[in-house]
Amino acid sequence: MEQYKQEFIHFMLDCEVLKFGSFTLKSGRQSPFFMNAGAYVTGSQLKKLGEYYARAIHETYGDDFDVLFGPAYKGIPISVVTAIAYAGLYGKEIRYCSDRKELKDHGADKGGFIGSPLKDGDRVVMIEDVTTSGKSMEETVPKVRGAADVEIIGLMVSLDRGERGQDSDRSALSEISDRYGFKTGAICAMSDVVEVLYNKPVNGRVYIDDELKASIDAYYEEYGARS
Repeated sequence: MEQYKQEFIHFMLDCEVLKFGSFTLKSGRQSPFFMNAGAYVTGSQLKKLGEYYARAIHETYGDDFDVLFGPAYKGIPISVVTAIAYAGLYGKEIRYCSDRKELKDHGADKGGFIGSPLKDGDRVVMIEDVTTSGKSMEETVPKVRGAADVEIIGLMVSLDRGERGQDSDRSALSEISDRYGFKTGAICAMSDVVEVLYNKPVNGRVYIDDELKASIDAYYEEYGARS
């Protein structure tokens, strides 16, 4: 496993973004872990988050793209800080774009998007915090493709939960790739988290002990992707 992925897992713990316990997800599933990207709140945290995303995107997709698209709401700050980090780390200016939940009908920037308008020929990397079932893409992908003649070259999330998608036993990220025809990637996967944290103390605390590991295993027995 790459060093930066291990560092990112510790970073999520330090920022209290990744938590363990019992959580009811939007899907109704009871999960023994939860990731909340809304907990990145300080300047230094957001700076580092952008750098992790930028590195993962650079390693997965290279530099041949024009726009980072972050769906509202959590995707908005993530796309902004990643665009800033990309310029700093790789010297390439990437535009950012996000959608609005409600159309704006006044002013010079009225419409359904904020940031840079999407233009014909743009190559777009979509960016999200986490994908559990892939349902969010049902709205986002048609909106992006309907705005201009763009090519979506990939999706990057911070954590691949490794759960089944909506229509099969395959992972949500694999389903998205098959359904929409672009690559998907993650900074790290939940399997990486378990590998790094199981019975290994971090700052004097063991986050995943035998009991929690058994809960995670049971969760994946029921909801885990088969491929």
